[in-house]
Amino acid sequence: MRKASRLFEIIQILKLSRTAVTAQSIADQLEVTVRSIYRDIAALQAMRVPIEGERGLGYILRPGFDLPPLMFTVEETEAIMLGLQMLERSGDNSLMRSAESVNRKIAGAVPEPLRRSLQSSTLYAWGSPPQMPKDFELEQVRTAIRNEQVLRIDYRDDRGEASRRMIKPLALIYYVQTVNVVAWCELRQAIRNFRSERIAQCVTQERFFKGEGDRLRALWTSGWANAAVKAASI
Repeated sequence: MRKASRLFEIIQILKLSRTAVTAQSIADQLEVTVRSIYRDIAALQAMRVPIEGERGLGYILRPGFDLPPLMFTVEETEAIMLGLQMLERSGDNSLMRSAESVNRKIAGAVPEPLRRSLQSSTLYAWGSPPQMPKDFELEQVRTAIRNEQVLRIDYRDDRGEASRRMIKPLALIYYVQTVNVVAWCELRQAIRNFRSERIAQCVTQERFFKGEGDRLRALWTSGWANAAVKAASI
């Protein structure tokens, strides 16, 4: 997690808590070291965020402090809540945890009448989750996409043939039955779709393709237009 995101998360954790929160508790939630939390708290205090407390006892956010709110209408909030429910059936564990966190933040930020309306659970997204990889989390792929970092995968195609590929991951497509990894395949020298449940191993490499991601995604999406033109001409 980047520092800016972590500072925001610390403020949210303190804002939603009714009691003092220890640095260890915050570190556990954000999956960082306690030392990092101490540094972050000091940085926030230096920015005049009214955090009170000390090491070993816990921290509180003085009442009255808040970040500029994002104001949503009822319809917009319901759209967000339905989207979060759909994430919960995606099968992606880290996205499911993030959806729960967003739910809590929205509940803590909206006015009481709207909170009661949202908690009445009138919108549902049902269905079985798609097949997921067994040996790694899709969070690893999303991180590589953001960082524009090469992955090495061991892949088995629909004929059962195994191969090892070096790929530049570009996007994830969440279908009902599966999740596909869209990537530039160095073996084929072309963009390919890999079904995630057929990936036996995924290893992040110390190689990057900084600045290439947008160009490769544009190449990928341009193929959609070409396919549409061909279909229209038949």
